[in-house]
Amino acid sequence: MLDKPADVVAGAVDQRPAPDFQTHLADLDARGLLVRIDRPIDKDTELHPLVRWQFLGGIPESKRRAFLFTNVTDGAGRRYDMPVAVGALAASPEIYAVGMGQPVGNIGQAWMKAIANPIAPVEVASAPCQDIIIAGDDLRRPGCGLAGLPAPVSTPGFDAAPYLTATLCITRDPDSGVQNMGMYRAALKATDRLAVRMVARPSGGAGGYYHWLKYRERRAPMPIAIVIGAAPVVVFTSPQKLAIDCDELAVAGGLAGTAVRVVKAKTVDLMVPANAEIVIEGLIDTERLEPEAPFGESNGYVALEAYNMPMQVTAITRRRAPVFCSIISQVTPSESSVIKKVAYEPLFLNHLRNDLSIKGVRRVVMHERLTNLRPVIFLQYAAETPKSEVWRGLSGAASFMAGCGKIVIAVSEDIDPESLDAVLWSLAYRSNPVEDVHIEPYRSNLQGAQYGPRSADSGMLIDATRKRAMPPLALPAREFMERARTIWEELGLPALATQSPWHGYTLGDWTETWETFAQRAAMGDWESTGRETLARQRAGVMPETPTRER
Repeated sequence: MLDKPADVVAGAVDQRPAPDFQTHLADLDARGLLVRIDRPIDKDTELHPLVRWQFLGGIPESKRRAFLFTNVTDGAGRRYDMPVAVGALAASPEIYAVGMGQPVGNIGQAWMKAIANPIAPVEVASAPCQDIIIAGDDLRRPGCGLAGLPAPVSTPGFDAAPYLTATLCITRDPDSGVQNMGMYRAALKATDRLAVRMVARPSGGAGGYYHWLKYRERRAPMPIAIVIGAAPVVVFTSPQKLAIDCDELAVAGGLAGTAVRVVKAKTVDLMVPANAEIVIEGLIDTERLEPEAPFGESNGYVALEAYNMPMQVTAITRRRAPVFCSIISQVTPSESSVIKKVAYEPLFLNHLRNDLSIKGVRRVVMHERLTNLRPVIFLQYAAETPKSEVWRGLSGAASFMAGCGKIVIAVSEDIDPESLDAVLWSLAYRSNPVEDVHIEPYRSNLQGAQYGPRSADSGMLIDATRKRAMPPLALPAREFMERARTIWEELGLPALATQSPWHGYTLGDWTETWETFAQRAAMGDWESTGRETLARQRAGVMPETPTRER
């Protein structure tokens, strides 16, 4: 099922984004990007582990799919009448691109345009997200309220509860009235109670957390609405690092090219996307906190129990036939990391090129596997880029976003920054640590630091670019590797998964004489070279003496 052809996927998306989540699922299905699972699947022990295999099982990124589970059960044997979608937002950049209505290569430009040209949302009187309203005693009945939602256990064996993961947590600044949306985890505690974790780092903290601080000063509860399942362009604004005073719904309108329809929530004074699948309304107590977690985090470790924000649910509203949306997070690569990667990398590149006017920078790649994008960043530079520009870029990438760029490594244009092996090769042979490594003190801590020592972190900047002419890469030249691959495929040998570098190329230290030697060898005329080198024999030199002055 994972091998469905994706001929119409890569780079082919160019249409208006889906206005709601279920239309998006239909778009994915039409492109062969959706796998439907109709057999019974236990949401507490089987659902997330099953989807996770496509991130851990060596499946190429382009082969990843969204999953729709139509026969969901739980550990107690309960059956749910609500399907669960996982991977439908960003199992791969192609799936993300379908949600954006843009080719993958245009995603960064689309974000910059939307941020610069927001379209304010438009209020409507009635909405599909309020077809059914559950409130009052109906929230507290056994098996009802939150217990009626098929929220999966994300990390079976470690998580303390089912969690809402693909969330749009909407709060409002009590001073300015501007709403903020964030993707924060929420643990199920009772049929009418959640515990919400909003990032509370001293720098780079979540917008909702700053709203919570203001409500706490007022000794008042904080209204909140948690949206599950919305148009992808709306959801994608949630993990973006936009300004705290920016209304993400207006940026989503810019992405969509039209105003997002919103409706007033039923029990709290907030505006929510009208076409959402499910909306959970409530109040967060700003005077008391409740233990929350353990829960598998995207930094690759299990977040241990800590005090976080209790939310008293006041209503659950939903469509008549909703689909529950969940995301794969925890150890990267994951759906959570793809959501960030495809948008963060162009934003970093735009910052370096346009905001800082750094010359020569070509690509920004945020390392995904295990490290979760933020700590390790690779910068690719054109040949002959001045050293001053290399170091300006290293510093700019390390300081652009709090918590991003603990380790920033610069490489030259012949190094594929997506290939960790190639980056390590460059580190090994193109950097002198005493000259090319700089340690920066007093950085903000990474995500997860709240569970360890509270001391400030530090950073490391490395210039691993090529600083002089070097001999060629010792692999057969491209023409010979391409011919050999044709023969390989004709022989029906196992499919190749090519990684850079896969052919040799020159790096400046190569003469016409040596090129002639190589051409002769490829044509079987090596004896001509032997006759020439015979004439160049010398006495009085030691083995390994170069034939030319350096």
